[in-house]
Amino acid sequence: MKTYLRILGIARSNIKYLPMFIISTLLYSIFTVTSAAIFIPVLNLIFDPEKEYLVRNHTELPEFTMSLEYPKDVFYFYFEDYLVDDKYAALVFVCTLLICSVFLSNLFRYANGVILAKVRAKIIARVRDSIFDSIITLPLSYFSDARKGDVISRTMTDVQLIESTVVGSMKVFFKEPFLIIAYLIMLFNISIELTLFTLVLFPLSGLIIGGIVKKLKRKAILSQESLGRIANILDETLSGMRIVKAFTANKIVSDRYHKETNHYAKLSISISQRFELGGPISELLGYGVIVIVLLIGGDIILDGKNGLAGSEFIVFIAVYAQLLSPAKAITGSMGSIQRGIAAGDRVFEILDATPEIRSYTETIKISDLAKSLEMKNLNFSYEEEAVLKNINISIEKGNTIALVGPSGSGKSTLADLIPRFYDVEDGEIIIDGIDIKAYDIDSLRSIMGIVTQESILFNDSIINNIAFGQPEATYEQIIEAAKIANAHDFILAMEQGYDTNVGERGAKLSGGQRQRLSIARAVLKNPPILILDEATSALDSESEKLVQEAIDNLMRNRTSVVIAHRLSTIQRADEIIVLQNGEIVQRGKHHELLALDGMYKKLIEMQSF
Repeated sequence: MKTYLRILGIARSNIKYLPMFIISTLLYSIFTVTSAAIFIPVLNLIFDPEKEYLVRNHTELPEFTMSLEYPKDVFYFYFEDYLVDDKYAALVFVCTLLICSVFLSNLFRYANGVILAKVRAKIIARVRDSIFDSIITLPLSYFSDARKGDVISRTMTDVQLIESTVVGSMKVFFKEPFLIIAYLIMLFNISIELTLFTLVLFPLSGLIIGGIVKKLKRKAILSQESLGRIANILDETLSGMRIVKAFTANKIVSDRYHKETNHYAKLSISISQRFELGGPISELLGYGVIVIVLLIGGDIILDGKNGLAGSEFIVFIAVYAQLLSPAKAITGSMGSIQRGIAAGDRVFEILDATPEIRSYTETIKISDLAKSLEMKNLNFSYEEEAVLKNINISIEKGNTIALVGPSGSGKSTLADLIPRFYDVEDGEIIIDGIDIKAYDIDSLRSIMGIVTQESILFNDSIINNIAFGQPEATYEQIIEAAKIANAHDFILAMEQGYDTNVGERGAKLSGGQRQRLSIARAVLKNPPILILDEATSALDSESEKLVQEAIDNLMRNRTSVVIAHRLSTIQRADEIIVLQNGEIVQRGKHHELLALDGMYKKLIEMQSF
């Protein structure tokens, strides 16, 4: 129930549409019932034109009263006026009113649908925006555990089910009840006895349908989880297509995919079997009642004692048949609501995920590095595993430190702590004498430029990739950044130059070209603090030379933290920090560390070999 109320709360921002929705629904219901009611005098006129009660009984236009009898008396005043002169004219009058009534009924039905479509579109946009905004504020640790395909599934498919829940609720609470009430009023007006009898089976129908949809939520959750795994397999396969083909693993990934799609199909069939059962049972019960009403009503008419006219009985049956449609819509909505609640639980897991990055209550802005960047008594763990232990580093403005060590020694983790991709558990990171938790996180990251081993490019033009995050950059500034990054020449050699689309993840470019665009992006940002995480380790010798020149240009007059496996690239660093198992085991300049018989010398010798 809590999830359902939260889902309805999403629609609160669209409350302004509710009065129009209710009014259009009310008018649609009134004119729909009026259209049915008009058939009574039509049937009387056609099949029993000589009956006594067709003589003029309403000689004066009735005075206005708030009752159902007033519109009926007004109708019969004009109807009988025509009837006295010409029965065919009376038939034309009634048919004209019928057309007008049907037209107005469908007009308000259209208005009702348009309003519902607006609400639906705005709700789905709002939820997707909220999920996306929540996703980009979550820490990197969240995405280490979450499957990307599952996140995408929640953003797309689950939101669609939430939309159907809100729409179904609006119909259940505001649309279908109006129609049911209007039909019941007309049925009671025709025959109280028959109407009371037909209502006896309504609660029974509700209990049966309730039992059918009760277990839908659990199966719906399993179904959405399976759909998330399907999306994840697809994403991994597309991303790793080169490896799939290289290792002739087509059958392996195909079997994984087919197994999950078959599992999803079984769940979908199970859900559909329950979901689709509601409508037929509701309709079967409804028409069962109609058959019984036909027998009872027919007996009443044949007996002739109750005063129920044949035309009224025909309209009664027709209206009751119409009553089944909104009743079925309500029962159908119950199943959709259960599926929507299951989807809502999955969506709210993302919206409720608490960012692990905690700042002080009052934060301050930072726009430059004035003095130094320090790490004091730093400790950090991933869950139970200690990754960094008692780290103490001080970097003066304009200096460069290099982090080296074997894989798994904690180099990249240490670099990730500086822009607060993760928060330290124990110790401090201090910029200009202030703990970085005191700084506004966006302004803190704005003074940092990051170039990683994997060049992250977007499926967009070269110019937009360089200017990413810097929308105010001029064309001249972008070109200058590309020149500093040794990228300008290869860009101009392309057919569309700076407007060339780089493809998915930069697939149309070589590794060296992608890396130089990443460096150009960092140059354009012009950050006072630079973090380079193995920016040349995946390149060939020629590309490495060009990229290293670009890096040297980028590092000039900046405070830099460099992670490198190729130790030849960091020999000019002001200090080299050697990490092993999360601890600093050596530190000093290149020549100082070479003179020692330690880890750094071993790493140099291994690479020289």
